[in-house]
Amino acid sequence: QYSPESVAGADGELEPSAVTFPGCPCRSRSCEPRQCPCLSRGHNYSGPRLRLPERQEQRFSSPVFECNSLCCCGERCQNRLVQRGLQLRLQVFRTRSKGWGVRALEPIPRGSFVCEYAGEVLGFAEAQRRIQAQTPQEPNYIIAVREHLHDGRVMETFVDPTRVGNVGRFLNHSCEPNLFMVPVRVDSMVPKLALFAATDISAGEELSYDYSGRSHNVPGASREHKPQEEENSLRKPCYCGSRNCAAFLPWDSSLFSTP
Repeated sequence: QYSPESVAGADGELEPSAVTFPGCPCRSRSCEPRQCPCLSRGHNYSGPRLRLPERQEQRFSSPVFECNSLCCCGERCQNRLVQRGLQLRLQVFRTRSKGWGVRALEPIPRGSFVCEYAGEVLGFAEAQRRIQAQTPQEPNYIIAVREHLHDGRVMETFVDPTRVGNVGRFLNHSCEPNLFMVPVRVDSMVPKLALFAATDISAGEELSYDYSGRSHNVPGASREHKPQEEENSLRKPCYCGSRNCAAFLPWDSSLFSTP
């Protein structure tokens, strides 16, 4: 079932469409960083794109909060980007060795929002149950996103587009990707998993991101571990073809382990 944005999962633990954030009082056409409470919470956009540093100077990135349905600013506010949904021309196509993939049908400038990774938003227990019910031959679309807070806590978000999802489910992994994922919050603490262009992308180029979170993150932030040699037989090979290819798709054992 196609859905342009994430929906509540079968376990009903999280409701992505719930509005729990207060709106900003800004009545200007577009909010200003020094005056808007939404923009003061974290990172912001530069025109129609995410503001990207030339080099990673901070240990962790700032969160992204967009203006929401309760804000007094207009629909044209520059702090409303991901919530507008897919604006680019993309194409799902059959790759030579990776199954389905997605490519751009138009040039995409660095920092542009490309699409959301949408699906069912699940709690940990349901995500673990679905993972453990899969056979090794079945594709796994469940993504676990972990945000490391300044006080040491970790916020987890699990999204499964297997039954309900959008074009994001067809994006392939690459060890040298041209997209990166950012959790963007609009109405509540349940984030939209937004994919942005990490570099200028040409028309016809395949789109990919790093499933492990290694790209655009500090070393050690991922819970991916180096499997033992005997586990490699259970892992799926990586066909990204990059110079730094790790040979296997990323491996995260946390959803496979039992308490």
